[in-house]
Amino acid sequence: MKAFARVLIGLCLAAALTPAPASAQTREEEAGAGSVTGLPLPRFVTLSSGKINMRVGPGSRYPIDWVYTRRGMPVEIIAEYELWRKVRDVDGTEGWVLKHMVSSKRGAIVTVAVATLRREPEDTAAPVLYAKKGVQGMLDECRKEWCELEVDGSKGWLRKSSLWGIYPDEIFKE
Repeated sequence: MKAFARVLIGLCLAAALTPAPASAQTREEEAGAGSVTGLPLPRFVTLSSGKINMRVGPGSRYPIDWVYTRRGMPVEIIAEYELWRKVRDVDGTEGWVLKHMVSSKRGAIVTVAVATLRREPEDTAAPVLYAKKGVQGMLDECRKEWCELEVDGSKGWLRKSSLWGIYPDEIFKE
């Protein structure tokens, strides 16, 4: 009887932790738009709070896999399921967060050893500041090859190829 109870509990637990159907996620990714919002997938957003739980599945019953503590950190939404967004961070870690924990404001992280933020979007422009790998800032504008990044109140331009949080062909202005 105990063995039967353990099997039954195991089956119930497996059913409760089953993620969203893979077919639904595959359809979203193939269509290039989220089935919930209709917005493009994937897309970059930022974390809207200083403490966000990332879960292994789309629901509060799923275990917390990671806790983010950097408000404004860019993440990439790669899937949608009801009130949940599957995100990927700069390190490739993936998990689910509630939709109200992300913002459409854009941010980026420096990916090169040291990036020079310049006064104008030109390699010969005067330096404004130097940012080490991992420095996070908010994006104001991105052109073909350059983005304007604000870091701790200072703004400067740097090459798009030095950042994570923006697609190579993406152009925008906040």
